[in-house]
Amino acid sequence: MGVTFDVTPDVIVNRNPIAWSFIVAYIYRHKKTRAMSIEIKEIDLSRFDLSLSQIRMMHNDRIVKIQESMWLHGQLQPVVARVHNGAYQLIDGFKRYYSACDLMMETLQCRVLEVSLAQAKILVLSYNHTLQTMETWEEALILQDLQKTHQMNQTQLAKVTGHSRSWVSRRLSLIEKIDPEVASEIMMGALTGSHARALIKLPRGNQGEVARTIIHWNLPFRQSNQLVEAWLKETDAARRKELLEHPEYQFFHDDGQEDGYPYDERLSSFGNEMTYVIKDAIQMTHYILDQLSDERMSLLNQGEKVIITPQLQRASRSFQKLSEALSHAETLETPPSDEK
Repeated sequence: MGVTFDVTPDVIVNRNPIAWSFIVAYIYRHKKTRAMSIEIKEIDLSRFDLSLSQIRMMHNDRIVKIQESMWLHGQLQPVVARVHNGAYQLIDGFKRYYSACDLMMETLQCRVLEVSLAQAKILVLSYNHTLQTMETWEEALILQDLQKTHQMNQTQLAKVTGHSRSWVSRRLSLIEKIDPEVASEIMMGALTGSHARALIKLPRGNQGEVARTIIHWNLPFRQSNQLVEAWLKETDAARRKELLEHPEYQFFHDDGQEDGYPYDERLSSFGNEMTYVIKDAIQMTHYILDQLSDERMSLLNQGEKVIITPQLQRASRSFQKLSEALSHAETLETPPSDEK
């Protein structure tokens, strides 16, 4: 029997190799399947099924960025859905959907696919992998769901996703080794998949307390990994507690420096932290100014400008607030002289 599987470039998003590998693998595994058709419709928001959102992470700051773009330019790309139980099960475009709700829009343009539930979940991976908008944790969630709900083993998951078996294994291991409390923080956006990779080095029973320190101090991955390594090396319970209460001490090398920043014994831990943050902010400001003066700024296409412009506007507002705060900061006042 011949195989019929009609696919247009729209389905694979500019010939996305991951989506294409899924389709090829699907054809290989099935001797016969019906054609997959697509069409674009104007769909009322009330008709969308959001059940696949449970395998996505909806960070509010990302939704705000999409909302700002849609407010200025309208819907630039259709969402993607499949017909399911009389509704349209959303596959790609959750942030656009939530933004449309906030903007009180009534409909969204939607590319409607005729695919199975398993295909839909793998397409969630392929669409977002191309744009690099999906975190490692989300990829792990989808793989785990496919493994449990659709009884796919790691070899099958590697075939249908177009990735290596080790890629699949690393993500499944990530989600299986993490503590449920930490998993909740990741889903809420307080931690990232990178943080999770550091935390799984710890026993599950200790991941929560270290994660709380990472969240409280807003530590990036590199420093979070340093903290985890230091915690593992320390065997004394009191020292581990002290490490979590004052993690900043760990970020300075034995010679008293990190990245060229000396630890000033005259300052408290907060004073040193403030100095460290200020110097980092100054470096980043110079970097942003260099980028803005780069001739490549004039070569950005319209799509890139739509994404970047709201971020630059937010940066401008933040710099303005910083300037106002600095002008009123007590530490900037000239201290009284001791000279008579």
